[in-house]
This record gives sequence, C-alpha cells and structure tokens, in this order.
Amino acid sequence: MAFKVVYTGNLRTECTHLQSGSVIETDAPTDNRGKGERFSPTDLVATALAACIVTTMGIAGDTHGIDIDGTVCDVEKIMAGDPRRIGEIKVHITMPAGKTYSEKERLILERAATTCPVAKSLHPDLKESISFVWG
Repeated sequence: MAFKVVYTGNLRTECTHLQSGSVIETDAPTDNRGKGERFSPTDLVATALAACIVTTMGIAGDTHGIDIDGTVCDVEKIMAGDPRRIGEIKVHITMPAGKTYSEKERLILERAATTCPVAKSLHPDLKESISFVWG
C-alpha cells in the first residue's frame, strides 16, 4: 500500500491514500504548538487502533455469523513525556443496543479485538486498555 504525505506548513500535513485518492489532513495538537483543528498524527494512531479492532471484530463476526453492525468505539489517547509519546490508548467498545451475544460469541469477538494488526504493531510499552459494554 502506498501513501503520500505533504507538509503544507503551519504544522499541518495532507495525507493521500494513493489507491483511492482519499485525503486526511493532520494538525499538531494545541499542547504541541498546533491549532488542534484536525486529527494529530498521534490521534490517528489511537484512531487506527480502534478502527482496526472493530474491523477485525467485523471479520470474525462475518466468519461466525455474528452481527456487530452499529458497534461504537470511544477512544482516549493519553500522552506521556520524556520522550513525548503515546503512553496509553483506551478503547471503550459499546456493542449495539438490542442485540445479545452468547458467551462463545463474546469470546470470539474479544479475542479478535486483541489480535488486530495495529495492536500487534504498537510498542509493548504502550498500554492498550480495551473494555466492552455488551448491548
């Protein structure tokens, strides 16, 4: 997969997904001299973790006939210092209201959530806190 990132000035970038042409702009956060008007690069890391988790759960759901449409992930990124980095990402997953999941289905989905490629790519010092609310 190929991407292009252009620094556009004022601590901003324009990131293009070359296959689709989709564009994401980033901005430095306000606590690091930016305007905070767009996702920061570290925001994208935290968001990528949640998107990967729910996508991997979706793949497992499709494989096992488990409907997760409407699942919501609330994400919190906690920065650490010395050196400045992401210290923790909290992903709170709320399964769709009105849907019930058996213990087996919950186990399948929870295992999928913890084995997504982004989670496996992040440094082990970065704390990943994942919690679930089941419908």
